[in-house]
Amino acid sequence: MKSSMISRAGSAAGYVCWIYKQASENGGKFMTNVYFIRHARSDQNYHDDMLRPLTAKGMGDRKPVTDFLRDKNISAVISSPFKRAVDTVSDFAERSGLGIRIMNEFRERKVSDEWIDSFTEFAKKQWSDPDYRLSGGESLREVRERVITALNLVTKEYEGKNIVIASHGTAICTIIGYYDSSFGYNDFERIKDVMPWAVLLSFKPYNKCAGIRNMTFFRAERNKIIS
Repeated sequence: MKSSMISRAGSAAGYVCWIYKQASENGGKFMTNVYFIRHARSDQNYHDDMLRPLTAKGMGDRKPVTDFLRDKNISAVISSPFKRAVDTVSDFAERSGLGIRIMNEFRERKVSDEWIDSFTEFAKKQWSDPDYRLSGGESLREVRERVITALNLVTKEYEGKNIVIASHGTAICTIIGYYDSSFGYNDFERIKDVMPWAVLLSFKPYNKCAGIRNMTFFRAERNKIIS
């Protein structure tokens, strides 16, 4: 992954200065900032994708997510309907007095009607061929089309505001790949086991993506994501 595409977040003061710089560069209009939050670690012993819960560690990792979002002036919290995504941002939403708006379009990619064990080989095939899919599953192209369509609607509805969208690794990566065609399997591999994980996408008016910034929660994981 090119370090110029995803950069490290700075201090809180630096973030505020960056926000006001955005407005000055866009005729006084603030950018729309979308914080995509990949869910915390879930219990792989549960094969029901919709209802799979977070592990004990995953539940504990909700705190750094809450702490990270606390000063971001968030106006809305949106989530995939999957339990692990909702639970990852529920602590922040409750403490902030915000409801969680469920949008099915931000769900994870459906692999197949049946559980598969060889996920790595499957993922490699999907990233090399965006139309590849198993019976009953989705291709990466199909995932990208539904999440980008939903994202365009959301950025228009919340123009000029900061929002949170809780989603999933593959779904988020297809969004990054849509705006940066250099993003591929090797980049996906870097974040495959990073949970939770956050990415800030900033949009100018008319849904023009102005930048993608890495927002990792744990220092030990930063080198996995940024090469």
